[in-house]
Amino acid sequence: MTSAVTKAFAQAHAENRAALIGYLPAGFPSVSDAIEAALAMAGAGADVLEIGLPYSDPLIDGPVIAEAVHRALTSGTRVADVLRTVEALASAGVPTLVMTYWNPVDRYGVGAFARDLAQAGGSGLITPDLTLEEAGPWLEASDTYGLDRVFLAAPSSTDTRVAAIAQACRGFVYAASVMGITGTRDAVSSDAPALVERIREHTELPVAVGLGVSNGAQAKQVAAYADGVIVGTAFVRRVLAAAYAEDPAAGVAGVRDLAAELSDGVHRNTR
Repeated sequence: MTSAVTKAFAQAHAENRAALIGYLPAGFPSVSDAIEAALAMAGAGADVLEIGLPYSDPLIDGPVIAEAVHRALTSGTRVADVLRTVEALASAGVPTLVMTYWNPVDRYGVGAFARDLAQAGGSGLITPDLTLEEAGPWLEASDTYGLDRVFLAAPSSTDTRVAAIAQACRGFVYAASVMGITGTRDAVSSDAPALVERIREHTELPVAVGLGVSNGAQAKQVAAYADGVIVGTAFVRRVLAAAYAEDPAAGVAGVRDLAAELSDGVHRNTR
């Protein structure tokens, strides 16, 4: 069975563009506001959504996402709220993945989490801290419930490691363009094109580049060599600024505007 994520990448390819993948954490500034912002993102051109599962020890998250996640946890966001968010987005026809550290899934129960995610209409998981050596239960559960599994490859990954990661993935392969925490940057890492090519030597899956993209010009740069462009911090920053001003509607508008700019950027034939 072809997943919604796979179909989204195929549609983007047919339109001579990279797929746009946008991230927001569930529950920030509230569950309903996060859903509204995510739907606005999709309506303005995001092909796939990553919904972050708030976790108390977000090791690779930069300060912007870490603060948003902390606020979501403080307001009481739990796994059930994440699944509710996924269900709302999937019901609207938006391919949706959950980005999560492994501990919450392990505590919930890997099989139960996979079952409940599938029932909510989710497409799968992005698991930044799950090593292949410890991924056996998730590989089995994702096979059982037909879920995509997205692992991260980094510039420091050996060729053997890149090959193993590429073979384990389903949906797409996440190329982390830089080492370190998430966050917007003035320029996209020069290591990214070479990493994408290394991954492509081992799989026909789409390869999406994340960590650092914040505007349409950078999205266009990445779209020239990657199948997908992943943007997180830049979206969260818009929502966070609106939360400071206690104006959730401004956050939704900001996310919508940024998604439109990025969507224009990922078209390879953009003038």
